[in-house]
Amino acid sequence: MRMLLVSLAISVGAISTASANPRAEADASAGEALATPCAACHGQAGISPTPVFPHLAGQQMSYLAKQIMDIRDGRRVVPQMAGQVDDYDDQDAWNVAAFYAGLEPHLGQADDDDDLLARGEALYRAGDQDKGIPACSACHTPTGAGIGSAVYPALSGLQPDYTVSTLQDFAAGERDNDPNQIMRDIAAKMSDDDMQAVANYLYGLN
Repeated sequence: MRMLLVSLAISVGAISTASANPRAEADASAGEALATPCAACHGQAGISPTPVFPHLAGQQMSYLAKQIMDIRDGRRVVPQMAGQVDDYDDQDAWNVAAFYAGLEPHLGQADDDDDLLARGEALYRAGDQDKGIPACSACHTPTGAGIGSAVYPALSGLQPDYTVSTLQDFAAGERDNDPNQIMRDIAAKMSDDDMQAVANYLYGLN
């Protein structure tokens, strides 16, 4: 009887843990309904019609959920999203993230300027040892897909304007929701030309 009760307690505990895990219960269909207003800036299929807003299609679910919750909680300030996610609970954030993660990512076309591409590829794949810039691919993978388990975002296909402005915000400390300030430290070492080069390279990376 004691073993039966212990087994039951373990089972109930496991069920309770699973049911308390918003990620495990993420519902893309519910997320699609919540994401309807998002289409104005991020597109019906998660492909933004304007260069200043990011594509969300194919983004890592863990990263996107974190950004939604950070914006909701004031840890990341995005003026264009003021009030948009204030009423979201954690489950809503995971549901919307699941919806966008399941969409086909954008395939961009980089500017084919040889010098720009070469510098962008060098930064992304090898970094710049003299400047203390690590390879972007170490965290974002060789294809730019990101690493969901580490909450590292997908970068491939992002609009260059958005990528550059994000790097500038990190460099200036205007965006500071990066764990261990990893992106602030890296971006602060990059010149404007470096940012433009890696942003162009990422736009065509897939």
